Amino acid sequence: MKTEIFFENTQDKHPVDDKLQKLIWNVAEAVLEYEKFERKTEISVLFVDDEQIREINNDFRKIDSSTDVLSFPMLKFDGTRVIDSVGDSYLGVVVLGDIVISLEHAAAQAEEYGHSFEREIGFLTCHSMFHLLGYDHETEEERAAMHEKEEEVLGKMGLTR
Repeated sequence: MKTEIFFENTQDKHPVDDKLQKLIWNVAEAVLEYEKFERKTEISVLFVDDEQIREINNDFRKIDSSTDVLSFPMLKFDGTRVIDSVGDSYLGVVVLGDIVISLEHAAAQAEEYGHSFEREIGFLTCHSMFHLLGYDHETEEERAAMHEKEEEVLGKMGLTR
């Protein structure tokens, strides 16, 4: 599988290094493999702090509060399959979308939940990847299905609670 991830860091609360970027790439690849999504893909990941993600959340979702992660899928689904994708016909690459992670929020949640920062970033990346692939958690049934997929992928990677 070939996934290209473009990273941008606009925060200074937590260091962003190759290890963090590799973790995100590994989780993204694991989700795509789990879903048997074999096409070349492109993802953008933006690292922000709580204030920046609050502004983005307010701008795009009209929710004036910080959050841990936001996902902006670029694919259109009919419920089971991709029906349209940006970049697919031109470059042979499927642009999955954008992930915005508040590293400040992730660090606080890792401490609150009593697990590692790496596990929290792995979970947030995994969660976002499923959103980019068309999954949601608006209903209890959807939430349970998405949670099961996340735990299976993270468990295979050893990123357990």
